[in-house]
Amino acid sequence: MVIPDGRQADPGSTRLRDGWRCPMSVAAKPQAELDQPVVVPEEEFAGLKRTLPSAQHLLFYALAAGFTVYHLIVLNLYPQEALLFRATHVAWAAVLGFALYRPFAAARADRVPWYDWVLIASSLACCAYIYVELEGLLFRAGAIPDPADIVAGLVGTLIVLEFARRTSGVALPIIAGVFILYVFVGPWLPGVLYHRGYEWQRFFPYIYSDLGIFGTTTEASSNFIVLFVAFGAFLQVSKVGDYFNDLAFSLFGWTRGGPAKATVASGVLFGAISGSSVANVVASGAISIPMMRRVGYDRPTAAAVEATSSTGGQITPPVLGAGAFLMAEITGISYGEIAFAAIIPCILFYIACFMHVELHARIHGLRGLPRSELPPLGALLRKAYLFAPIVVMVWTLMQGFSAFRAGTLGIVAAIVVSWLSRDTAIGPRRAMEGLTQAARDCLQLVAVCACAGIIVGVIALTGIGGRFAQLMLALAGEHKLYAMIFAMVIALVLGMGMPTTAAYAIAAAVVAPGLQRIGVPPLVAHMFIFYYAVISSITPPVALASFAAAAIARADPWKTSFISVKMGLATFIVPFMFFYSPLLLGQGQLWPVLQALVSASIGVVLLACATEGWLGGRLNWPLRAIALVAAVCLIAPGTITDLIGLALCAAVWAYARFLRRGAEPA
Repeated sequence: MVIPDGRQADPGSTRLRDGWRCPMSVAAKPQAELDQPVVVPEEEFAGLKRTLPSAQHLLFYALAAGFTVYHLIVLNLYPQEALLFRATHVAWAAVLGFALYRPFAAARADRVPWYDWVLIASSLACCAYIYVELEGLLFRAGAIPDPADIVAGLVGTLIVLEFARRTSGVALPIIAGVFILYVFVGPWLPGVLYHRGYEWQRFFPYIYSDLGIFGTTTEASSNFIVLFVAFGAFLQVSKVGDYFNDLAFSLFGWTRGGPAKATVASGVLFGAISGSSVANVVASGAISIPMMRRVGYDRPTAAAVEATSSTGGQITPPVLGAGAFLMAEITGISYGEIAFAAIIPCILFYIACFMHVELHARIHGLRGLPRSELPPLGALLRKAYLFAPIVVMVWTLMQGFSAFRAGTLGIVAAIVVSWLSRDTAIGPRRAMEGLTQAARDCLQLVAVCACAGIIVGVIALTGIGGRFAQLMLALAGEHKLYAMIFAMVIALVLGMGMPTTAAYAIAAAVVAPGLQRIGVPPLVAHMFIFYYAVISSITPPVALASFAAAAIARADPWKTSFISVKMGLATFIVPFMFFYSPLLLGQGQLWPVLQALVSASIGVVLLACATEGWLGGRLNWPLRAIALVAAVCLIAPGTITDLIGLALCAAVWAYARFLRRGAEPA
């Protein structure tokens, strides 16, 4: 089997991280089946990456490290004028993007061709123009632009569209292109789509400014996302990610269906490092999925467990996904408050995942791994100090420090803590790896945020957002639930085939104002949209995380996606519940919040029982339906609904036990 770091596993075993082994066949699987190499799919659109010759590699390696260092210096030591900083942020990332990504699959992957050097030069020229003409651009904002402003705006916009296409696929640039077209054809459109239209000579200087591309979305990527991605990169180069996986397997690998439970626990821990569902799948799936297969999990279920738990990393505090930083910028709510609000939904998500795994293992009689073949828990507990960087970051956020300061202190803590062990020590070489890895991991996010800025700018310019809010008000005139379902569908559709950050950014600009107009609090409205943008990665028909996991497991992508939806069903329901009662976001007095947490936890357990068909015994379809109603009653905050849910739960359990006893031979 091919392990992600390139080493080969020894015959008859799978070697994980620090040298511990697991048997080739715990569940007597055919040897030929298990020895097939695991092909790890490229992360989203990473298949277009280049492998450059040594001279060019060193050049762009240094530029990547410099990109991260530049942000660390500007954000912590020498602040720069906002427009200059964001323009440099996008241009520098575009230079790296055009060098490291091919324009299409058939293009050569061993060098940077002349046309990409032209794009690199154009990116630098547009940025340089902003540096030279900064005062004039600020003075002329909203007025008649100079011809050079028009050229820079047009070229800069095209560069951003191509940058986004290479790193995140065609979906987002196409949507941005439709919005750009809408600017010019608005006078000929009917109803709510009508607007007076704008000349292209005024539009492109407008959109290539802090009102569009360099607006709120790019502010989030330049101020916060880079630092938190760097934090994750330094945790990875210090092998903290490996430590988290080993700890999860040591704690849960020996239990019933242990590798699957370890995968769920690893998703919780690894969520502190990576905010991308597909990145999480690729990082851990090549190891966790074969381990689940060896204890008896079928291919689609093993892939679904990995996809669902990896998706949960984006809703796991303290880092959450990159969209959470954007949420802080748009709403003005502190990042610490957003992270705190995500705690209860995150707990419910992973309780549901854990119960699905437990019930599946119980129903199918699956076992765990022998303790002797798992990493020793004592040795791992002696390395618990590796949690210190996360503790430092959480503490600084709780103390009211800015998010970028918390990220910086987390990076410093990761470096210092790594020196306590020879295996994890970050020296000059690993530090350079961390800096360059952070830059490479940021490229897609920078491109997505810049391209989303085009859409946000068009929405503000044309006023379509306000008219969309009126449409939602009309929908909510009969019932708010209709408007919430409408918002859910939009977020899910936008997230299909598009990174979460972009899906959330567009939905936040189009849908969130309408939700707030019908009386939904800003935090609830944005968290509602964010959650559905996140779980779109496991929602058919385009479920990127599920498809990536299915590729590793060689499973049917559709079966994997539907099992993933079943496992993540609680996440489809919980946002509606915190819409009706923000207690599930930790908003309220302590005791009501604790009651909501306990009852909702029982509810998601019962929801798993209903979907898996087991509660003290096999559940037939009528009992499943009753259990589902009981689960919804328990998830919904409220004493009366809790009592109803508990009564129904007890009745289903008692009747299932009665049926089970009746089926047993005398």
